[in-house]
Amino acid sequence: MLDLIKSVFYEIKSYFVPEKILYEITGECKKCGKCCNYMYSIDTYTEKEFKIMQMLFPKYKRFYIKGKDEFGNLIFACKLVTEDGLCSDYKNRLKMCKNYPAKWVTYNAKLHEGCGYKVNVKSFNDYLKK
Repeated sequence: MLDLIKSVFYEIKSYFVPEKILYEITGECKKCGKCCNYMYSIDTYTEKEFKIMQMLFPKYKRFYIKGKDEFGNLIFACKLVTEDGLCSDYKNRLKMCKNYPAKWVTYNAKLHEGCGYKVNVKSFNDYLKK
């Protein structure tokens, strides 16, 4: 009887669960350097916060504030990118640079025009079609 109640409960609950969407990143780097010259920080909103971040993590001194986007978000760029779009300190680049872009993200990321990577939407229905 308890199993029946659990089954009914989970069946009803399933109607209230939103569909989860994953975003898969595919492709390869074209070495254009656009991603290094136009990036965001999820939790840095002001210039003061950025300065504090640089004090706490000296490796972030390689970045500078390039400006703000149309929504007022800070845009960062790396000082170590050459005119050819390559890293001048490739051997010692940060982990976030080595891992860019993450293969799976939980938000619809936007990549630069001409980027060799592509964001593919993977919904639950896509998995059912296989």
